[in-house]
Amino acid sequence: MTMEPAGPEVAMVRYEVEGSVATITLDRPERHNAWTSRMGEQYFDHLERAAADPDVRAIVVTGAGRSFCPGLDMGGLADVASAGAAEGGTRPQTFPLGIPKPIVCAINGACAGIGLSLALMCDIRFAAAGAKLTTAFARRGLVAEHGTSWLLPRLVGTARALDLLLSARVVLAEEARELGLVNFVVPREEVLAAAQAYARDLAAHASPTSMSVIKRQVLRHVDLSLDEAMAESNALMAESLRRPDVAEGVASFVERRPPRFAPLPPEPAVE
Repeated sequence: MTMEPAGPEVAMVRYEVEGSVATITLDRPERHNAWTSRMGEQYFDHLERAAADPDVRAIVVTGAGRSFCPGLDMGGLADVASAGAAEGGTRPQTFPLGIPKPIVCAINGACAGIGLSLALMCDIRFAAAGAKLTTAFARRGLVAEHGTSWLLPRLVGTARALDLLLSARVVLAEEARELGLVNFVVPREEVLAAAQAYARDLAAHASPTSMSVIKRQVLRHVDLSLDEAMAESNALMAESLRRPDVAEGVASFVERRPPRFAPLPPEPAVE
């Protein structure tokens, strides 16, 4: 396992790699991992690092201590109106959607506001049993920000999204699973291990190139007509049939062994 600091400044986010999985941990437990612009910069820097590392095939995101991220650090709430105050420098909160590797979120505790936006921008979500989630925005005099108004209806439907955004009510992990906010609910002490096990399974058995293309397909096709999505999917399928991953996938199945897929070539993240 390797561990690296984010840079010369105080590290607010930890980066660890074990095998083919990178784990990124929001690391301000004394502030319950409340979000700051500097934390955002470090978080996005680590996502870029993982995307550029050919040995990393899946990414896990979690929080240190008892909370995931309860939202913006209230000490800096007055600065929200400043440009980028609640973002990560020049990169928007939607930045993780362009990372070409699967991102698995382990919601280990309270998750609210920009913290919930952060979790929603991941591809798969595990939540600790009893964890509290809320959009929070309306109760702070804010609007649905950071891409939440775009993504939330796509996850849970318009009516449920409006309920969660207008009321800003707290939902527990169990209801969040029923709504479609999270994929899995596990005991609190197991949430990180479960997310890492899922990520390891992706890294071991799924083609990095296939996962990258599928992620782009799902995000893009939700706004296309069926005919447009089918046409693009057919073109992408033709491309995939020319790649060696298909032969390797078939061979590994026939020979009853783990596949040996090539790593994803480094490419810039698409914002």
